[in-house]
Amino acid sequence: MPRFHTLADWLQWQETLHPQAIDLGLERVAAVAHQMGVQQPPNQSLTITVAGTNGKGSTISLLESVLLAAGYSVGSYTSPHLLHYNERIRINGRAVGDTELCDAFEIIDSMRNRQSLTYFEFGTLAALRIMHEAQPDVILLEVGLGGRLDAVNIIDTDIAMVTAIGIDHVRWLGVDRDTIAREKAGIFRKGKPAICSDTEPPVSLRETADSVWADWYCLEDRFHFKYNDEVWHWSGPGKNYDSLPFPALAGTHQLRNAAGVLMALELVQDRLPVERNAIEQGFRGVALPGRCQFLAGVRETVLDVAHNPQSSLQLAEVLEQRPEPGATYAVLGMLEDKDIARYTENLAAVVDYWCLAGLEAARGLASGDLQRRISACIDPDRVTCFPDVATAVRHATRASAAGDRIVICGSFHTVAESMSCAV
Repeated sequence: MPRFHTLADWLQWQETLHPQAIDLGLERVAAVAHQMGVQQPPNQSLTITVAGTNGKGSTISLLESVLLAAGYSVGSYTSPHLLHYNERIRINGRAVGDTELCDAFEIIDSMRNRQSLTYFEFGTLAALRIMHEAQPDVILLEVGLGGRLDAVNIIDTDIAMVTAIGIDHVRWLGVDRDTIAREKAGIFRKGKPAICSDTEPPVSLRETADSVWADWYCLEDRFHFKYNDEVWHWSGPGKNYDSLPFPALAGTHQLRNAAGVLMALELVQDRLPVERNAIEQGFRGVALPGRCQFLAGVRETVLDVAHNPQSSLQLAEVLEQRPEPGATYAVLGMLEDKDIARYTENLAAVVDYWCLAGLEAARGLASGDLQRRISACIDPDRVTCFPDVATAVRHATRASAAGDRIVICGSFHTVAESMSCAV
């Protein structure tokens, strides 16, 4: 007899099962994975694990889009989700259904032998179970937090990828890039490729790769890219791609992620050949809601889950590259453990008015607390506080006019709430 019959009930229960929402470590999840027989992927599935501060979701979306265009079956596990939990697990680009998730949760519950699991660990085990059922050609796994002690690291990946490294989650990962990078490099494996798409990688990444005898491939060392206004070019060991189309994701920073993707694809050409036409089709067709997502209308709306200084700097660059004639209104909601002052400083030059929204999520800040955190760097005359995202969005919509722009940012929660109220 299953414990629950609906996905909502399962998820609500999982949030209370473990005493800590975030409790990094592999022992619990590895023990249950062993019981379930999912401690390693199906034999025929090639696995790529992606860690990093920014760019993980974009990298997995680019990989997924290209591999599907090449005709391969692909399973993807990402987090967090925007609107529906089902988004976390995709088979061939489609989110799994409630029934598949509930069936997986029931199996985990029956085999965990009263072992306490976090919400994320439950989801990871469900993803691995569903991947075993689907047996795709490729499995793409996004690290949730860090790398070394993240639940997905129970899998010995075929290719490890690390995207841009910034300062985030300092409570769990450390306060400097070198320490954070060392945690993320925990996904590297002996004799397997370790790909880095950060243009200024912390020294600890290379040191960790060398210490575990991983095969190190770093942007601007083993592979390179350059671009102009219309196309971009990639070169790597024994291979060049000229005049490639830009990925359909806003911002030239996405070329770093795309460059890492091409390096990964080149390293598996003997096992999973991918032709140029699939690369072009995949880049042109990639979509990732909530990442510098532009919505056309009387006033342009931009949705971006950027929530740390590095990502807010990238958002500012995108907005500068796509200027609007009118004013820019930012609807901002953030979690309390973020570097909020530096985040807003990076956007100060491209935002005219700030609509601060309270978040009721765990670690969410009330708008008044958020205002106090930015008071030293933002003119208070440009700031208005609101109890929630919906109210802030309504105000920004009423206050703005044709030719103005609304940017909704600061957290996955902020963007998700705005999407729920039909921005």
